[in-house]
Amino acid sequence: MAMIPIKLFIALLFFLCLLSPLTSAEYTDFEYCNKGANYDVKVSGIDITPYPVSGGKKTTFSISANTGKNLTGGKLVIDVNYLFFHVHHEAIDLCKETSCPASGDFVISHSQELPGFTPPGSYTLTMKMVDEKNKQLSCISFGFSIGFIAESQALAASS
Repeated sequence: MAMIPIKLFIALLFFLCLLSPLTSAEYTDFEYCNKGANYDVKVSGIDITPYPVSGGKKTTFSISANTGKNLTGGKLVIDVNYLFFHVHHEAIDLCKETSCPASGDFVISHSQELPGFTPPGSYTLTMKMVDEKNKQLSCISFGFSIGFIAESQALAASS
């Protein structure tokens, strides 16, 4: 009698393992750039969709945040490093990535299509948020990886 529940458990575990590569989002751990700083904007989570990230596909980074201030403008300064090499820098209008004015709970959503050939491996993204007077409101850093083959190729190969 005990063998049936064990076999069912193993089959269910195997099924879940097969589905895990098909998930389309990943909640990512992050760190504040200055752990002792009292930032006006507090980040509560980061969602990367689709995950894993792959070259030639649009990826959306959604950052959940909270502030007691009324943000009417500013910018996001994004820097990306690959291993020890700085590979990307951009400054984006904050109000193009979230609804302004922003206060309380809000989400910053930035989409980026990576070049068709993007070297696989580990990347680190640092995002600084500043107001209209260039006062730093928040700064976070998080890692993400780009796979060796595109997700669609991996799914086609497994079919």
